[in-house]
Amino acid sequence: MSEGPDVHEAEEAHEGLKHEAFIVSIDIGTTSLRSHIYDNHGHIKASSSKKIELIYPKPGWSEMDPEHLYSQVVTCVEESVKAAGIKVSDVTCLGIAVQRNTCLTWDRETGKPYHNFITWQDLRARDYVKSWNTSLTLKALNGGSKFLHTFTRKKRFLSASVLKFMSPQVTLRLLWLLDNIPDLRKKATDGLVMFGCIESWLLWKLTGSRVHATDYSCASATGLYDPFQVAWSNIVCGLVNIPMNIFPEVLPTSGLFGHVDEAVFGSSIPITCLVGDQSASMFGECCFDVGDIKCTLGTGMFIDLNTGESPHASIAGLYPIIGWKIGDKLTYIAEGIATDTGSVINWAQELGYFEDVRETASIAESVEDTDGVYFVPAFSGLQAPINDDKATSLMIGMQPSTTKAHITRAILESIGFRFKLLYETVLNETKIPLNFVRVDGGVCNNDFLVQLMADLTNQIINRSTQTENMSSLGTAFFAGLAMGVWKDLKELEKIRKTEREFEPQQNWSKYKPVFHQWERAVSRSQRWYEES
Repeated sequence: MSEGPDVHEAEEAHEGLKHEAFIVSIDIGTTSLRSHIYDNHGHIKASSSKKIELIYPKPGWSEMDPEHLYSQVVTCVEESVKAAGIKVSDVTCLGIAVQRNTCLTWDRETGKPYHNFITWQDLRARDYVKSWNTSLTLKALNGGSKFLHTFTRKKRFLSASVLKFMSPQVTLRLLWLLDNIPDLRKKATDGLVMFGCIESWLLWKLTGSRVHATDYSCASATGLYDPFQVAWSNIVCGLVNIPMNIFPEVLPTSGLFGHVDEAVFGSSIPITCLVGDQSASMFGECCFDVGDIKCTLGTGMFIDLNTGESPHASIAGLYPIIGWKIGDKLTYIAEGIATDTGSVINWAQELGYFEDVRETASIAESVEDTDGVYFVPAFSGLQAPINDDKATSLMIGMQPSTTKAHITRAILESIGFRFKLLYETVLNETKIPLNFVRVDGGVCNNDFLVQLMADLTNQIINRSTQTENMSSLGTAFFAGLAMGVWKDLKELEKIRKTEREFEPQQNWSKYKPVFHQWERAVSRSQRWYEES
């Protein structure tokens, strides 16, 4: 049973807010979770962080313990509040940003999970993806939708005409759970199963099992929500036989979701934002207008283009998602993803190619080129515009003269090349004039890589001062807007600051043959798991 959204109630709770506000912004990523306390100037007063403990029960499987994650979140918030020198009763509101598509089902009556969180990197449904994407059923849906689009010209049918399932999305992992967890499908049919991603689970727990909800950005990223109809997709759920009674209520990104139960922290806090991490970072970057682009370089690479009030129907593998909803206004995003970015750099560090990630830029610049070495980052397959779940990571071209510096440079160049592919896909497919490109995420602190991105695309790349906390800042923005901490978007634009702009150095002529050779390496990495 959900408490209905009431933005006015949230605003009235702090009507005439004149004193300093404190916003708790919880940011749950793939490798760590953080709790930041923001003031009404957008400054971080205090923070606490915990390492996400991933579980790998089988090759290709990736899980998280839901009860342990909740416990970590509570501890993190308590520590950050204490570090800020304030009391819980001083907190104005709380917002939560999450890695998307990490899903869970739990018992509606007992609140106990039926299994661990299945993360977005999990590949247990890879064979489901292959089977469904080659099925006659999906081909019939694609063909019928193409026919309907010819006559109606509706974007929804164009999108359905090229519908393909991908492992990072929830859909087929949820189907796998329903097929493989004993009695789960029967319990779902009996109305005993609740489904949600991290934000829904935390909301359920924090509100004392009162609110089962999510927001538009998180829902639309799952693959189970129709951004064109703005509803859970009866077509997709009917196609793969997923019961629709398990889904959470979808509420505006900035607004009242409920209140933290007093038993959790000793005082109630309004929860005024749930949001997907990429939408949060885009909002933190103040990409409020059509044509604004941000690129997050974290564990994965995410390019997001503001498409305004219309979803983009992609044929190249861009996701048409809802970026956020404030009041009655929806803002749509076209998103391209490359899942292996920071994860590749961490892997290379563990293998001993370098000791300190901060040294990788100077290491790469210590050699003129890669000495013929090419790297393809595909631990989780290759996404748009290649769209091959069966691709594998590959390093090719090593010779006796190859050094760690050459390999380090090849890895960084591969990330730049993936950015170029995604950027050009967004540019060519949407036909939307671009305003600017803003970059954030821990990996964007690498000057060599960001300069390469500018050179490969002939585009100025703007890097903010808050490179590693942008999704947290965006979450605070959403939560604070709902409480009247900030009155409009113009106030937020004054808070976001630029640290550096990288201008293109006209190096494309040098990189053109290198890029095309890398594309050859990409073709060799594809369909590697076809026979597995």
